[in-house]
Amino acid sequence: MSSVIIAAHDEEPVLGACLDALAAQADAGPMHVVVSANGCSDDTAGVARRRGATVVEREAAGKPGALNAGDDVADGFPRVYLDADIVVPPHGVARLLEALRDGVLAAVPHRILDTEGSPLLVRAYCAISERLPAFRDGLYGRGMIAVSAEGRARFDRFPDLIADDLFLDGQFEASEKREASGVSVVVRAPRTTRALFDRLVRVRRGNAELRAAAARGAVAAAVRPADRWAWLRDVVLPRPWLLPAAVAYVGMTVAAAVVARRASRAGTARAWGHDATTRAPGRAVP
Repeated sequence: MSSVIIAAHDEEPVLGACLDALAAQADAGPMHVVVSANGCSDDTAGVARRRGATVVEREAAGKPGALNAGDDVADGFPRVYLDADIVVPPHGVARLLEALRDGVLAAVPHRILDTEGSPLLVRAYCAISERLPAFRDGLYGRGMIAVSAEGRARFDRFPDLIADDLFLDGQFEASEKREASGVSVVVRAPRTTRALFDRLVRVRRGNAELRAAAARGAVAAAVRPADRWAWLRDVVLPRPWLLPAAVAYVGMTVAAAVVARRASRAGTARAWGHDATTRAPGRAVP
């Protein structure tokens, strides 16, 4: 029996659709669904209980702690780590599990960025981001990662850092992870430019802290280095018509990196990183 772990912080608007989609995954076999509700002020836990999920409630918000608490009560493998706003399409779980049965230790779905309703700057940023090679061979940015028992044995606990998916990515060699064929999930882009910028700051800060922790041996992970020129080499040069979008991409990326660096130096507390602009009822890929 596989286990699905959902770290959820105030996810009442979207969690029901996420859990209903999991319940429809008949070809995936039995699943133990664990919702780790952290620092919630809404009915996230109630939504999960009414759909038969195992619920873990913690007062403090924080995704690493939520994932670890979910792992503590999960009783099956493979493990699927799923974001609460992801609606898994039909056969999605089964296809990830099939990829793991081929000897791969970690598998993710293809990502489709939904920019409908987003402002021009967000759509411009996403036009570059969705074409970056890192989102073809990395485990991050999908909201869904399946890990085999052997793969999960690579580490003990999720570190108390924001970049949990980059941490998972660093546990595996390129040949040990795969984007599963035939399954795509919709990842909603932020609906405001401010929401995108705040997300970028969190990601940049989390990635930098994880790389620093790995460099000093505090975290056991072969974290991939940042590829600062991929946007030009792999995206814009082959597609010069994307140059205007690249201006927005570079500008926002540099500004977010500066703000993230200042926040780290100032010791500003790290937040959960909940983007309320994307928390509308989700939809799956046809």
